[in-house]
Amino acid sequence: MSDKPIDLYYWPTPNGWKISIMLEELGVPYTVHYVNIGAGDQFKPEFLAISPNNRMPAIVDHDGPDRKEISVFESGAILQYLGRKFGKFYPTDERKRVAVDEWLMWQMGGFGPMLGQNHHFNSYAPEDVPYAKKRYTDETHRLYGVLNKRLQGREFICDEYSIADMACIGWANGWERQKMDIEEFPNVKRWLATMKARPAVERGMTLGKEEREKMQLARDKGAQSVLFGQRAR
Repeated sequence: MSDKPIDLYYWPTPNGWKISIMLEELGVPYTVHYVNIGAGDQFKPEFLAISPNNRMPAIVDHDGPDRKEISVFESGAILQYLGRKFGKFYPTDERKRVAVDEWLMWQMGGFGPMLGQNHHFNSYAPEDVPYAKKRYTDETHRLYGVLNKRLQGREFICDEYSIADMACIGWANGWERQKMDIEEFPNVKRWLATMKARPAVERGMTLGKEEREKMQLARDKGAQSVLFGQRAR
């Protein structure tokens, strides 16, 4: 069995936080490799070898299946892999696992991408596009409503704290910049407070905070060029 820590390829964003939170919750050793997405680190050949879609996060587990090294990309796949490997935060009961998978896929397919477009058109787009701003703000509002309804009478998104919560917290934490009024979604507001009170969540979401601040994306036109003018390389 390898005694090497898990390698985490990471940048402090809502998608990166999913994995830093999970690793902190698991309490397993890991080594952080910062992938500065504003500087184009995601296009480096050594990173593309483990994440061919040039997106972080990614991990390398030196003690993978059959005790052989494995790399995993896509945040949802990483959460599922770590949940299976360590037997935590990802139920083994099939009905409960299906529910977690449903809400993980909901985040991966909607709550992340739509909120990401909201961020882009409301904060970073080089020109004002009213239709796009309204489209994605309205969809963000709808998705918060779905989450708020799901959390009615529940402490967490599923029967117990899980990777579904970890997947959503980083995105929901940006409600203000997404032009949402959190008071409209009292169950989400309560859940956010519960999540942020967890020490591992706090550690996971502050990992690399100084690196993120250095990039100052909103004012760094070079970083925006790299992030939003991407071409296959």
